[in-house]
Amino acid sequence: MNRIRSLALLGAATLTAGGLTALATGTAQAADVNVARNGGFESGLANWSCPAGSGVVVSSPVYAGAGALKATPAGQDNAQCSQTVTVKPNSTYTLSTQVQGSYVYLGATGTGTQDVSTWTPGPGSGWQKLSTTFSTGPNTTQVTVWTHGWYGQPAYVVDEFSVFGPDGGGTDPGPSVPGAPTGAAVSGQSANALTLSWNAVSGATGYYVYQDGVRVQSVTGTSTQVTGLTAATSYSFQVSAYNAAGEGSKSAPVTGTTTGSGTPNPNPAVPKHALTGYWQNFNNGATVQKISDVPAQYDIIAVSFADATTTPGAIAFTLDSAGLGGYTVAQFKADVAAKKAAGKSVILSIGGEKGTISVNDSTSANNLTNSAYALMQEYGFSGIDIDLENGLNPTYMTQALRSLSAKAGSSLVITMAPQTIDMQSTQGGYFKTALNIKDILTVVNMQYYNSGSMNGCDGKVYSQGSVDFLTALACIQLEGGLDPSQVGIGVPASPSGAGSGYVAPSIVNNALDCLARGTNCGTFKPSKTYPGLRGAMTWSTNWDAKAGGAWSNAVGPKVHGLP
Repeated sequence: MNRIRSLALLGAATLTAGGLTALATGTAQAADVNVARNGGFESGLANWSCPAGSGVVVSSPVYAGAGALKATPAGQDNAQCSQTVTVKPNSTYTLSTQVQGSYVYLGATGTGTQDVSTWTPGPGSGWQKLSTTFSTGPNTTQVTVWTHGWYGQPAYVVDEFSVFGPDGGGTDPGPSVPGAPTGAAVSGQSANALTLSWNAVSGATGYYVYQDGVRVQSVTGTSTQVTGLTAATSYSFQVSAYNAAGEGSKSAPVTGTTTGSGTPNPNPAVPKHALTGYWQNFNNGATVQKISDVPAQYDIIAVSFADATTTPGAIAFTLDSAGLGGYTVAQFKADVAAKKAAGKSVILSIGGEKGTISVNDSTSANNLTNSAYALMQEYGFSGIDIDLENGLNPTYMTQALRSLSAKAGSSLVITMAPQTIDMQSTQGGYFKTALNIKDILTVVNMQYYNSGSMNGCDGKVYSQGSVDFLTALACIQLEGGLDPSQVGIGVPASPSGAGSGYVAPSIVNNALDCLARGTNCGTFKPSKTYPGLRGAMTWSTNWDAKAGGAWSNAVGPKVHGLP
């Protein structure tokens, strides 16, 4: 059921195909600090040791801040970069970093117990988080932490390297982790911006600014303007200081409220019958596109994908400028605004084949809400798409989406892209969530691919790739409580877009006719027609472009011509 993201995965099969093995993620205690130094590479390669000439600090791509490590394996050298950190004996530490590249490793040696490592297998696009934990022995005061690539593979990139655990003390030469900033205050209110200031921290080389728990800025001074906010809205801010020794604790929260009436600019209405396309923020062999390149047939453009952060439930988004041929953030934002002006909805998709966002309690639900809303304000997204392929908790996902709706208003666009197995029963977490938010849900575009055979609403088993598979499975949602306007058919745009389940556009059009008009059905014919059916979705606009636009040119007019 996993959406294919790389050429190496083409032809991969069914429910168990693809995806990274879940990585252990420890939870840092309140007193824990990042004992890694210069983990954001803001101070070049200070505190780091890389084989001669293999590692450099680059300004792009970066996950956060101004720098990241780029290291290139060569011959029998895997370009391992490492540093020695000071630790406490008999303690547990969480080691994590953000990476880009193929076969990137993360690990620790000299722990005094069991040395650990983890890695990202196979090619990857965009930032991926690696994380593991280790425990120190009774006499261990120093541990070597490291990252490396693999022989014969291209350069890899690392950023936001951290080793969170008890402070090991001052036995390691160099600066200590700075303390928490004090005196945080908000001033300079306007309808869309607030100014935040704080007292300088001794030994700090810079500061991180957090908005509603999500890091939004890295600055070197002691004040900054936070923009892209919503009028008449309250925000919570915290500040932390960092230097080569790592990031210190956050300041006490301070709140500020923007001025104005609080009436946001509404998003354009989604048409009665809509075509949805996923847009790839990475290059996997499909046609590389700017948002402006997406054809006008598409009414909803789902940007793929948001990234998980170290904060449970929170998401971030980083444009893959390098992979997209130098597409800048400014161009991207302008293109999103232009699509919005043309009546289109550009939304941010959360999850995908390798998405690791988990919303399992009220805190993580609030983190998702706040971070998603902040990204909507920053980039101009009209809403979000839920494409979590490892299940979801309906209670807390419902909480997150309802809170987001309360913040964003009635024009918020919420779409979902569950796998076929997720919509076989109204008791499933995905189906429950869709029904829980039926009053604010735009459309569920189930993925009718990478699936194998499934039950239809008549209890019979249907194989993917046929008009019966599309109509009999859509019938489950239509009879299970969703409004016809909330049901769409999701299919690959070309055989390259998925491991299995591709159907010709003519089959998709027959399924739309069968459901909406009762014509062109296969052996299965619904007991009634659903003329309000929302439409269809494809993975992806890029694979559609690679095939010359055959999918959107055929299915788009059919969707827009539904009764």
